[in-house]
Amino acid sequence: MIYKGNLSIINYFCTKKSMTHIQELENNLSSTRNKLINHKLYSNLDSSDKLIKFMENHVFAVWDFMSLIKALQKNLTCVELPWVPNKNNLAGRLVNEIVLAEESDIDLNGNPKSHFELYLDSMNQIGAKTDLINSFINKIRENNSYEKSVNETDLNSTVKDFMNFTFDIINSDKNHVIASVFTFGREDLIPDMFIEIVKKLSKSNKIKADNLIYYLERHIEVDADEHGPMALKMIGELCGNDEDKWKEATTASKLALEMRIKLWDYINNLIS
Repeated sequence: MIYKGNLSIINYFCTKKSMTHIQELENNLSSTRNKLINHKLYSNLDSSDKLIKFMENHVFAVWDFMSLIKALQKNLTCVELPWVPNKNNLAGRLVNEIVLAEESDIDLNGNPKSHFELYLDSMNQIGAKTDLINSFINKIRENNSYEKSVNETDLNSTVKDFMNFTFDIINSDKNHVIASVFTFGREDLIPDMFIEIVKKLSKSNKIKADNLIYYLERHIEVDADEHGPMALKMIGELCGNDEDKWKEATTASKLALEMRIKLWDYINNLIS
């Protein structure tokens, strides 16, 4: 799970009461999460063509993940002028540290890049098409509207549904819900599942995937040792002792996992 790293780090960030709530939340998610972990998509990613097709669809989930974390930064810090202090001091610090890596990490050559751009570099290296995602990004720049841009882009309905769910979560304006979907429903699921598949394809000379392996390894490194414990602490701060908030966080996280399963079902049918 997201807090698969060093237990002493986790205990440092989270109070015992928060950990109890988080463990209860995870227990409630375990059945749905197991379905996702054991999805047949993984065993079917056995060729470079299939991996390419996967990435051409998954890239939209990589993009909207960035929107989730930026929504938290917008809500928990001050990103407007004139600046004023925000009451969420601890949560604001945590989200700023996460954003630093997600939005301004470094590539294999030491150049600053977002994780989304690292993923695009990976796609270009293995020969995946980036025309559709680049067109979508350009529409976002032109329209300054997610809804208008996604409706103008020729995407499969399942991919659209996945992103629409993400923006429904963002538009809820419930920080505890956004943080929980970010933490329990998103990218902590990806790296461990795919890195061995990518390495196997790379070693067999079926594909050149240095950039993708680097992207996945960066996620594993920062999620386990840094972002995971920080995200847990943020959820604990945002939910506090409010049982209703913990219930909302659990419901939204489960829905996020179910939306991921639907996306995996679509991609698996596509490559099969």
